[in-house]
Amino acid sequence: MKHRFEVLDIFRGLFASMVFLFHLSPFAATPIINNSFVENSDMFVDFFFVLSGFVIAYSYQAISSGGEVKLFLKKRFFRIYPLHLFMLLTFVAIEFTKKSMTAYVKVNNPADPDNNIYTFITSLFLLNSTPLFDPKDVSWNIPSWSISAEMVAYIVFAFLTLAVFVMGLQKIKNWFYAAIVLLATIALISIQDSFKIDFTFDYGFLRGIIGFFLGAICVNVFRLSYDTVSRLSSPLFSVLEVLAVAAIIAMICAGAALKEVGLVYEVLFFVCIYIFAFEKGVVSGMLKSVGILHNLGKYSYSIYMCHALMISLFNVAFIRVLKFPETAYSYLFILNFLIIYFFSAWTYKHIEMRFAYKPKARVNKNSKEPELKTP
Repeated sequence: MKHRFEVLDIFRGLFASMVFLFHLSPFAATPIINNSFVENSDMFVDFFFVLSGFVIAYSYQAISSGGEVKLFLKKRFFRIYPLHLFMLLTFVAIEFTKKSMTAYVKVNNPADPDNNIYTFITSLFLLNSTPLFDPKDVSWNIPSWSISAEMVAYIVFAFLTLAVFVMGLQKIKNWFYAAIVLLATIALISIQDSFKIDFTFDYGFLRGIIGFFLGAICVNVFRLSYDTVSRLSSPLFSVLEVLAVAAIIAMICAGAALKEVGLVYEVLFFVCIYIFAFEKGVVSGMLKSVGILHNLGKYSYSIYMCHALMISLFNVAFIRVLKFPETAYSYLFILNFLIIYFFSAWTYKHIEMRFAYKPKARVNKNSKEPELKTP
């Protein structure tokens, strides 16, 4: 099977946009943004984890040597780290600028205690989803904790998948993935008095592992059931897709209660990703017919990584300097998002794609034309 999973990519873009609204909500005073759906949209990060595991496990059904582990991690590192580093250094520059301006103008929060040398080190080395140095909150580029969690999940996935291959146990690899999910869940439950999962700066890496390996299980279930389930009628898939969207809306709105048992969101996204992976229902057809949504999916990582900075700068310009009321975010959020969208298009082209891993070219002995060296 060779699938592009266009609809799932569109959902990634849509949900990255919802995380933007979530981080915008503390600055706004309008029911368009300050409502239960937006205020619990931080749980869409778990969709990203599950989808990441789904896509990665689909592309890497086996890793058979140490060299392949190295190549896999190299490709993943160059896919996520350049933009992460660019945004981190941008935030560092802003912190220095704020401190240099305090003698001349009033600067709100001139010294953020969470942005310190220790959290810089953990961010630099993608350890900011762990309790290293005992952080008190998310720091610097606040969405980047989840990139740290992703990298930890990549490392665990690579070495576990290699071990499964070496032992000749690929037929039961789902059981190994399930064991990782169980161990991470037990670890997360053991450090608290509930089944919450919305950890970030402290034990977010466990949250990432749970979602990622559920996604890996999901894609294997998809592969095994594809021939049978894909024969089901489009109207049936339409019903399932509508129910899936309704479930997402209802459960995100009910976040105040459901976050206490946050693992239900992992199950929700597992089921929804499985349904929309077939792309056979009316909702899938509608989403795929809107061109800009494909761009939203393409730029989703940049939107996710850049939006916190754009929100801060926009808020300074329009609320503090131009004195717009907080209620003006009922329409200003559109302008804010457009700025994020175009900035993300730039970072996608000039940072994401420029520094992404590319296989080296080699010259074919029988031809003067270089050919790509495929891994």
